[in-house]
Amino acid sequence: MENTAILIVDDEQSIVTMLETMLKKEGFYQVYKAHTGKDALHILEKQQIDIIILDVMLPDGSGFDFCPKIRLHSNAYILFLTARVSDLDVLTGFATGGDDYVTKPFNPLEIAARIKAYIRRVEQSQVPSVSFPNKQYDFGRFKLDENAGELIVDGKIVSCPTQVYLLLLYFCKHPNTIFSKSTLLEEVWGFDRYVDENTVSVHIRRIRERIEKDPSNPEYLVTVRGLGYKLVKEFS
Repeated sequence: MENTAILIVDDEQSIVTMLETMLKKEGFYQVYKAHTGKDALHILEKQQIDIIILDVMLPDGSGFDFCPKIRLHSNAYILFLTARVSDLDVLTGFATGGDDYVTKPFNPLEIAARIKAYIRRVEQSQVPSVSFPNKQYDFGRFKLDENAGELIVDGKIVSCPTQVYLLLLYFCKHPNTIFSKSTLLEEVWGFDRYVDENTVSVHIRRIRERIEKDPSNPEYLVTVRGLGYKLVKEFS
């Protein structure tokens, strides 16, 4: 955890101080701080950041607006802090490139729990697989190379935010198996107590935008009505 670099982006000094204090107590010592979206972008140009805690309301614009700009520099795990609680706001956050959200007011230990759960998921994805020793999953049009942490579509490497990658990796390891939203939240996100099921729907869409010829009519990651989703693989 001490090697995990975290960037806090919030204009409220009290929140930044509280989060920084909590993170360091939990063993995260590489903590960067920004009070505006522009300051955050400057830091991302110079530093390799693993996790970003991003406030939605910033002095120089919305965190939703800055998120796509952040994605130009980083595939870091992005956790939104928001006072907004409508489904539209939550979906907007995910659609712009966010991975998770917490509503204000919040318990800082909840932030720590989510970060630790994310780190566990990343570490587990890097554990050598006995069943798939080469750790490359070939679905024809696309391949997922777990050794390199790369998604390759039509022979080209496609950028893939970490949480999207982890969800796709889980499907690749369990082809032709149907998973409900609640199961995916528990198995991939590591918990489902605070996470809306819309999270899964949006990340499914983000996967389809990368691997499908027509994301609206998927051939690989399909919906099984009333049951969930499955990644189709034809075995020769």
